Amino acid sequence: MRWYWIDRFIEFESGRYAKAIKNISLAEDHLHDHFPNYPMIPSSLVIEGMAQTGGLLVSEYNHFAEKVVLAKVPKVTFFCEAIPGDTLTYTTTIEHIKQEGAMVSATSYKGQKLHAEAEIFFAHLSDPRLESLFGPEIFLRMMRLLGAFEVGHAADGSPLVPPARLLQAVEAEEAND
Repeated sequence: MRWYWIDRFIEFESGRYAKAIKNISLAEDHLHDHFPNYPMIPSSLVIEGMAQTGGLLVSEYNHFAEKVVLAKVPKVTFFCEAIPGDTLTYTTTIEHIKQEGAMVSATSYKGQKLHAEAEIFFAHLSDPRLESLFGPEIFLRMMRLLGAFEVGHAADGSPLVPPARLLQAVEAEEAND
């Protein structure tokens, strides 16, 4: 993933829900390019932030064995805008996971005010040509960087830990370098 549209996880329960925050800063380049003289985060980037929160939740559920991609957003409603200085809190809840994909419900809050809500569908892809886009080191780095292992827990309440498969793949890659 090239761009991160969340800053960190604040809650993460495997197979159930995740909560992440995004601090909107005037220093972000896209704010100056999208709406000249009126900096606000574009709705598409809010959707992407909710999708990243939900996509990592869905990926982690299957120990990152499935390649999870955003498939469609059939429903999204925005209630207000978000501007520099605002902190958005994204909450995603898994509604169902099937062999072919998953669906999450998502909300974005600006403080106590509902900012947006959405339904997001993800597809599971098995094409081996996608391996370079979905390397285990990418997921491990993202989950560590975003603090998922610090705040996360499994469904049984135990601490969330990186899957052994990811750790082994990263160690093997580092050994080859």
